[in-house]
Amino acid sequence: MGLSRPHKATNGFSTRWVFLFCIASFFFGIFVVDRFWAVPVPDPVETNEEASLEKVQSKTSQPIVNCEKKEASLQDDILSRVSETHDVIMTLDKTISSLEVQLAAARASRANNDEGSPMVTEPGIKNLKERPKVFFVMGIITAFSSRKRRDSIRETWMPQGENLRKLEVEKGIIMRFVIGHSATPGGVLDRAVDAEDAQHKDFLRLNHIEGYHELSSKTQIYFSTAVAKWDADFFIKVDDDVHINLGMVGSTLARHRSKPRVYLGCMKSGPVLAQKGVKYHEPEYWKFGEEGNKYFRHATGQIYAISKDLATYISVNKPILHRYANEDVSLGSWFIGLDVEHIDDRNLCCGTPLDCEWKAQAGNPCAASFDWSCSGICKSVERMEEVHQRCGEGDEAIWHTSF
Repeated sequence: MGLSRPHKATNGFSTRWVFLFCIASFFFGIFVVDRFWAVPVPDPVETNEEASLEKVQSKTSQPIVNCEKKEASLQDDILSRVSETHDVIMTLDKTISSLEVQLAAARASRANNDEGSPMVTEPGIKNLKERPKVFFVMGIITAFSSRKRRDSIRETWMPQGENLRKLEVEKGIIMRFVIGHSATPGGVLDRAVDAEDAQHKDFLRLNHIEGYHELSSKTQIYFSTAVAKWDADFFIKVDDDVHINLGMVGSTLARHRSKPRVYLGCMKSGPVLAQKGVKYHEPEYWKFGEEGNKYFRHATGQIYAISKDLATYISVNKPILHRYANEDVSLGSWFIGLDVEHIDDRNLCCGTPLDCEWKAQAGNPCAASFDWSCSGICKSVERMEEVHQRCGEGDEAIWHTSF
């Protein structure tokens, strides 16, 4: 019995010290760990392999830091190069188009010379080189019976004498009354126009026999003759009962000067009239489908403008371009299937007062004015002066307008 107590005391003492040792070890471990994080540990000596790996990682990590900046810079550079390439392509396209136009114009000029056109007397290539460069040619379609209409235009919106020459030199604007010949060459009608031309010097004579039902043919010949005579950006056809503000016409065309194939006017799509005896009857109505169909979009015939490429196209392909009964329909049909930009500009077809007058008073004069009900200004000889006073841009506007 005496031996058992020391054994128990020993066991109690050992257990207590083991417990205390564990607690001390725990706190010592916490202390060591805390000191480990608090005191910086010196870097181990790098081996060559570790140093190489760190350098590689450093190099590969560097682009990642500037990735967004470099990507943005690269995108800007690409966009800049794309823009430059686009500009070069556009310039090249315009140059090629210009060369094609010159070649076509040379062929057209030579063809006109072969046909004996009174306006072309020199060989085609030589005449092409001598063509004056101008902004636009305005051909005012007229007839032998329209002397009073021509005078009403001369007295209002068309410059005369030295001002007409000045307009050509300073502004590059050519204006001519366009007329052919009578069925009896050298007759009284032709002599009357010759005398009128000698007085005003504002005619373009065509190798064409005049007649109302020959307007499509006259339009073709007008463009062919004009292309052979002038190197213009635009060619305009206008009727002799329409009021024009030249400054507004020039400003309108200037907005489209850089485009290669432009067909500009008041676009419409009227009904195809199959009934005989009515005005604007279409003998070939069956080509346009079922009865009651409408024409394709085309510019109304009172006034329209086409760019040089299109005028040259008409000149070159004149023998194979089909002519419908209505001249404006014919012109529109010639551009079907071509890469042509149709521009519908209602400023070219304002109504006469009060429509055009209100716009003029608002500081935005119309480029052209007429009455739809009369396909021109109703009683234009009597009313042209009135329309000019109420709807005109001012006689000095053309000289202060920059194109």
